[in-house]
Amino acid sequence: MAVGSYGTVRPADVSPADVEIFYHYVSGRTSDAPVQFKKLNSEDILTPVYHNSDTTDAANAPDVEILGGLYNLKLDTADFDELGIYTLHLRPKQIRTSITDCGVLASLPSVRGIIIDLSNVPATDRNKFNPQGLVGYRVEYLNSDGSKTPNFYRVVTSSFYCTPITSNLTSTTQKAIRYQYTDQATNLLFLTVTPSSAPSNRPNTVPFIGEPSQNIILSNTFFNPTTVEVEMVEHDETTLAYAFYGNQTKSISDGIYTIYTAENNIYKQFNLFEVRDEFNETLFEVREERDDIDETKNFDDITE
Repeated sequence: MAVGSYGTVRPADVSPADVEIFYHYVSGRTSDAPVQFKKLNSEDILTPVYHNSDTTDAANAPDVEILGGLYNLKLDTADFDELGIYTLHLRPKQIRTSITDCGVLASLPSVRGIIIDLSNVPATDRNKFNPQGLVGYRVEYLNSDGSKTPNFYRVVTSSFYCTPITSNLTSTTQKAIRYQYTDQATNLLFLTVTPSSAPSNRPNTVPFIGEPSQNIILSNTFFNPTTVEVEMVEHDETTLAYAFYGNQTKSISDGIYTIYTAENNIYKQFNLFEVRDEFNETLFEVREERDDIDETKNFDDITE
């Protein structure tokens, strides 16, 4: 019997509002065009799949409980209207804001955290900035030139409303303004992150958690980013099957060659003819696609 083996991967049941979707188009795989991503509205094209009576015994499951990991991606033809390759990148939504202050709690000076002013948060994302609403979010840091610090992040472990208070301190090297938690909704949120405390073997080595006025990126960790490739082509397996295995007719008198769908509807028509020289020798056999369909070549009428 296995001991201590546990599964740690769970299917995502994230809201489409917490997903960002970008796409990039190239005409072919050999194209060297520069990569230019465009953003799509995830709430318009991404729809979760819900449990039904066949997938669970819960009475309230149908149309209520998300079937984790399964989503419908409905792409608008207005954005995917050309033949070629579209690369879609799905990632957790990013919230860009700035650090108002980096401080400590008045009652627990060993607890360091990041203070966020909600007025610097986009209005559409402020509903997430509430007590414990950002737990598990990843914090990434932007440099003064706008670049992101590579391969460096912190994870939010708690978030609570706070208010600043002034403390009388004997040491002039410590900040007089500290913070305390409050149950009342305020415009400031105190985020604790990990790691934020010094290791026991190097107590003076304090991990970096940010600087006042530094721009940061907050993103959820509900799922891993993924990339999907969509290739828009003129023919698929069905239309190719029409050409290879579908019913076909050739009119002897006018040389019209007709290919039919599985329902015997006219799919394509071609003119068949020969090109001869002045000595009436055949040079070429030609099959030319017709633009105007001859409806008299209906398959059911011909075979009756």
